[in-house]
Amino acid sequence: MRCAVKVSDLYYTYPDGTEALKGINFTAMQGEKVAVIGSNGSGKSTLFYHLNGLFFPTKGNVFINEEEITKKNLDKIRMTVGLIFQDPDDQLFAPTVWADVAFGPRNMGLSKREVEERVDNALKMLNIADLKAKSPDNLSGGQKRLVSIAGVLAMNPKIIALDEPTSNLDPRSSSSLIRLLLDLNIRMNLTLIIATHDIDAVPLYAERIYIMDRGRFVVEGTPRAVFSDASVIRNSRLRLPRITHLMEILQKEDKLPIQNPYPLTIGEARRELWKLVKPRNLKNRSNDVAI
Repeated sequence: MRCAVKVSDLYYTYPDGTEALKGINFTAMQGEKVAVIGSNGSGKSTLFYHLNGLFFPTKGNVFINEEEITKKNLDKIRMTVGLIFQDPDDQLFAPTVWADVAFGPRNMGLSKREVEERVDNALKMLNIADLKAKSPDNLSGGQKRLVSIAGVLAMNPKIIALDEPTSNLDPRSSSSLIRLLLDLNIRMNLTLIIATHDIDAVPLYAERIYIMDRGRFVVEGTPRAVFSDASVIRNSRLRLPRITHLMEILQKEDKLPIQNPYPLTIGEARRELWKLVKPRNLKNRSNDVAI
């Protein structure tokens, strides 16, 4: 499997002297789904701005498909890596949705027909073709998010980095967006790198997790491995997924025989609890028969 993104010993200091990144090492393989979790100010956005050359390292290197990002290859890099900002208003500026989605392909020097095909395909893929004549200013937060994603998809990237994609979305819209991203990952073999506060959703899609705190990664691994160490999570100013926290309470306070690593999802918790309940039900049924 090809390495899509490699960040090596990355440091970044803002002009005011703030050290935002302090020796970051990170990889994402082609087609992989990776989550970067951290509290506000941990450095997630700063890291993401390096992935398509918005920022350049104070020290260290960033490679996309084994090619280091430089000022000479920015056009190529930005066609490969699509960046979705945390606030879609930072990404939408054209008078209509169609024009906004067309901005990237037009700047790639494509023919008018190719631009039209890419824009129409991206809008259809996200089921927002009916919005193409509307002004982005008149859209809901969820609609704006989809338009910003469509603008990136129209450039046919192989890697998409999303900074807090579910922020300011209601639970139903958040779930729909995650399902959409997973579908795109499968259909287009997209590498997805997602910075998020949505701890509960991470076990549903991420194959690997990086926990970030104060400009450093403190742990990396599968969701099960990472969330099995509650002290690391809490010391990073984060929390466990709510299902996992519930199972921790049931084990530690209610003394149920639940083992760590605890379940991460509702489905896993249901199976674990059923294992505890089922023997008791069978025993009760046996007593009923005896009577």
